[in-house]
Amino acid sequence: MKRFFLGMVVGIILVPAALILYLTSGHAPAATADAPLPFERLIAKTALHAKIRKEMPTSVPMEANEAAYLAGARVYRENCSMCHGLPGQAAPAAAKGMFPPPPQLLQKDEMVTDDPPGETFWKAKNGIRLTGMPGFGSSLSTQQIWQVSLLLANADKLPPSVQQALASPSTAAQAPK
Repeated sequence: MKRFFLGMVVGIILVPAALILYLTSGHAPAATADAPLPFERLIAKTALHAKIRKEMPTSVPMEANEAAYLAGARVYRENCSMCHGLPGQAAPAAAKGMFPPPPQLLQKDEMVTDDPPGETFWKAKNGIRLTGMPGFGSSLSTQQIWQVSLLLANADKLPPSVQQALASPSTAAQAPK
């Protein structure tokens, strides 16, 4: 019985007290350059994926076509590219200082073309806690968020007009007309 009581004291009082002491001592990682806490990625990703599975839309309310991609490209350039970059360019300065680093969504190895558009829609609409990813649900229309989601779901097979719309101004200026 004495061991049981001792275990309860340790579990209920000492473990939380040690955690609070660690967090308030200034030793816990807080800067974007710091290593993550143990299990931080696992906990955050598990909660995120469960929430997305529960709430993401399963049907897309618009057709995936060139007009939707072009509209999505305009929204992406204005609202997303400062963190998620543009095709064929290095990661933007803001992305280099973020933790976790935002995926460069138009670079081949970081595209989300295998994600359902509803998942990307949920992330863009709601944002992702502890990542720097804002929710655009109150600043973009539902249609605009779907357009960006369709653009990213099909980023590996965009028509030339959309690729040109996503190109940097200097690249677009050099492109033949």
